Amino acid sequence: MMKSNGILFTGKKFVMSAVATALLATSGLAAEYTLKFSHVVSPNTPKGKAAEFFEKRLEELSGGRIDVQVYPSSQLYTDSAVLKALTLNSVQMAAPSFSKFGKIVPQLALFDLPFLFNDMDHLHRVQDGEVGKKLKGLVTAKGYVALSFWDNGFKQLSSSKKALINPSDAEGQKFRIMSSKVLEAQFHAVGANPQMMPFSEVYSGLQQGVIDAAENPISNIWTKKFHEVQKYLTISNHGYLGYLVVMSKKFWESLPKDLQKNVAQAMNEATEKERIWAKELNDEQFGLIKDYAKSTGKLEILELTPEQRASWKKAVSKIYPEFYDNNLIGKDLIEGALNTK
Repeated sequence: MMKSNGILFTGKKFVMSAVATALLATSGLAAEYTLKFSHVVSPNTPKGKAAEFFEKRLEELSGGRIDVQVYPSSQLYTDSAVLKALTLNSVQMAAPSFSKFGKIVPQLALFDLPFLFNDMDHLHRVQDGEVGKKLKGLVTAKGYVALSFWDNGFKQLSSSKKALINPSDAEGQKFRIMSSKVLEAQFHAVGANPQMMPFSEVYSGLQQGVIDAAENPISNIWTKKFHEVQKYLTISNHGYLGYLVVMSKKFWESLPKDLQKNVAQAMNEATEKERIWAKELNDEQFGLIKDYAKSTGKLEILELTPEQRASWKKAVSKIYPEFYDNNLIGKDLIEGALNTK
């Protein structure tokens, strides 16, 4: 009889202690499956923290049968390359931004539509309800398994030319947009001039006056210092940026039903956490922007009243029918979102 590292050997047989079992499970040595989760942001972001939470929770729920390995900060793939890697099962999970699915599932441009969502609660009800289910089904039909929507945040309007309070204030202003038919139509609807520009060039574009204005979530405004090169910031919450967590279909189908249930549960719990962390970060960074505005006097922050918001919605919602075609977004998805209670 011999005992080593908690494993008791008795001839050809051995008995593994609970401690040894736990050590093997957490080290991945006892895992039946390895799940590589690739994302592009740092570990201390809401998405990064949610990925790490998912790792710990799934390993716990599966009893160590699934070894989750999180690779942040584009260590494995960029968002542009990860979708192909998922189809090859070179990586098993990712959380790209909606824009990366543009050519595969254009219907995700639903979230670009301006003033479609009343607030974050309404948005989450849409994502967690029938509309979200249909969108995930469209992604899954393309060879992925769509698991959950994760938040970045609502977009806000900023300008160095004129405060954006009423729709007419946007007239003639040059707005930076990413490549999107919806965003192009949105700014044309209020007489503005949308200009596509790489994100990496936005700060210098605003600083040098190549563009007058932009739309960004608070996280982009703060981390990229856009507030330093704009005179006005309007809290409009007019559009939404988020991520879709997707899994390799080949990997998903290799899992037995009980482990699929473990994945779904861990993802639901991680989604709840991610939404909380995203809101906390948004509130914290908005506080820092307000501190900057107060201490320097160089930035005016405005918040749309319900009446002003209604005026903007009336002006831009006329573009919705342009996207009723099912190959664009689809009338059923747009009206489904509007009618979600």
